[in-house]
Amino acid sequence: MNTIHVDSGKVLMVAHRGVSGIEKENTCAAFVAAGNRSYYGIETDVHRTLDGHFVCIHDDTTGRVAIDNLKVEESTFDTLRSLVLADTDGVKGRVDLRIPTLREYVRVCKKYGKVGVLELKNTFEPADIQKIIDIIREEDYLSGIIFISFSLQNMICVRALLPKQPCQYLISSFPEDLIDTLVKYDLDLDIHYKALTEENLAALKEKGIRVNVWTVDNPEDAKRLIGWGVDYITSNILE
Repeated sequence: MNTIHVDSGKVLMVAHRGVSGIEKENTCAAFVAAGNRSYYGIETDVHRTLDGHFVCIHDDTTGRVAIDNLKVEESTFDTLRSLVLADTDGVKGRVDLRIPTLREYVRVCKKYGKVGVLELKNTFEPADIQKIIDIIREEDYLSGIIFISFSLQNMICVRALLPKQPCQYLISSFPEDLIDTLVKYDLDLDIHYKALTEENLAALKEKGIRVNVWTVDNPEDAKRLIGWGVDYITSNILE
């Protein structure tokens, strides 16, 4: 299977959980697959383990990706790392398919010159957000990271710690006060593509707000959004 090329023009393409249309989502294999293609960015999700490590996985539990079902934030790093994930066909067998660390993800992004689009899952304590920032700083790649989260509290915390850092508030709807919220906290937007209208996009642009849309896998949807003038498209398979 190959990625599907779209004529994106100035729109920046982001690989959702790596190239998850080809490789197992949120694995180093998926991140490297994105690194070897023309993507601008590589998106992933980060959770804290029971013993204070930071790992890349979307769900709160491991069952969907690993068959063995553990609660991520109630399990130690060593326990989670020992799991062999199922491949995209649902079958285990590739020993390289493991839950990556945040540091491993950042190193792949840095090696291939890709922007990391890092989703903070659930609501983190400020001290843990600082630790995440410290890990990225240690890898000398803070300038290559965009923070995103469904938790406004996470975004406000990142903004307080990093006043100039690119931050996108994740949302699946378009409430009336959304633009006011984004302006108040100096945030960009990462919105489900079906919740965005051309009119709303124009209103966002008037305020200087950059807009990312997720998760767009249909070329016709992408073509429409590109025509509207979104800034980023996050996709599992489009490139």
